[in-house]
Amino acid sequence: MKPFAFYKARDSADAVSAAASQQAGAQFIAGGTNMLDYMKLNVLQPDQLVDINALAKSEHGTIEATDDGLRLGALVRMAEAQDHFLIKRDYPVIAESLMLAASQQIRNMASLGGNILQKTRCEYYRETSWPCNKRNPGSGCAAFDGVNREHAVLGGGSTCIATYHGDFAQALIALDATTEIVGPRGHRIIPFSKLHRLPRDTPNIETTLEPGELVTFIGVPAGRHTRRSRYLKIRDRQSYQFALASVAVALDLDGDTVRDVRIALGGLATIPWRARDAEEILRGKILDEAAAHRAADLAFAGSEPREHNAFKIPLGKATVVRALREAKEMKI
Repeated sequence: MKPFAFYKARDSADAVSAAASQQAGAQFIAGGTNMLDYMKLNVLQPDQLVDINALAKSEHGTIEATDDGLRLGALVRMAEAQDHFLIKRDYPVIAESLMLAASQQIRNMASLGGNILQKTRCEYYRETSWPCNKRNPGSGCAAFDGVNREHAVLGGGSTCIATYHGDFAQALIALDATTEIVGPRGHRIIPFSKLHRLPRDTPNIETTLEPGELVTFIGVPAGRHTRRSRYLKIRDRQSYQFALASVAVALDLDGDTVRDVRIALGGLATIPWRARDAEEILRGKILDEAAAHRAADLAFAGSEPREHNAFKIPLGKATVVRALREAKEMKI
């Protein structure tokens, strides 16, 4: 592991100032469940770690639930949000996405802000002897012709097909969440859907955050769709495993007719993925098996399978259909 400086920030202004002084050489750390792993592998080599845990008590560690929606501090631990009564009742897709992520011990440590910014688990990214455009721009992507069973079938391109492995992000993008950010140039709020960047020509630049910027809060607007929501995760084993395919669904029904629907896909794309065309085909229609299958087909219309991951397309379609069915059958 490369030697690094360690700084304990007193507040958000102090944290931003410390990180900005190092530009891209600094990284914020809270739970550290992802950061330290990659530092030990020499994949991440920050010059400085800025410890922001003190901000949990003073600024960014609260859960606010009002009639307008949720405001989640970025330093709330995953387990705390997962067990929050109002989140479980009014936003079950969020509670389920957190509960199905990692182990209980990791959920006790990991922060919500760190979770949405987690790195891919692509083995070619993790192993520094392999070429990887995300880790070393211009070196190539070993996954294209390598073992790519777990890689993305959506949102790839000519530079990278590493999957975004998070769960919580799928719930957030489905519910039109927002992200509050503070940085050297002040405070801003962006749609969560604008936080992550497609690989394109710069797969090493994964988010729209600028150097020194810190995620402080996540906002989730209230709506009639949030209670009838599910997160369905399909994986090789039932615990502590990343998704081969996952679907976050939120439904607003008038009888069997869809007033509104939100669909996000996980384990299948290079970034948190919203299936907007699939949503559009369902709005105003009766939600039956045929309609669900049509939506599932549309969700994968632009998919690009490789040698070992083509099975993800029929698996993903079946997961969409099942998630829609289970959300429709929920008692609310």
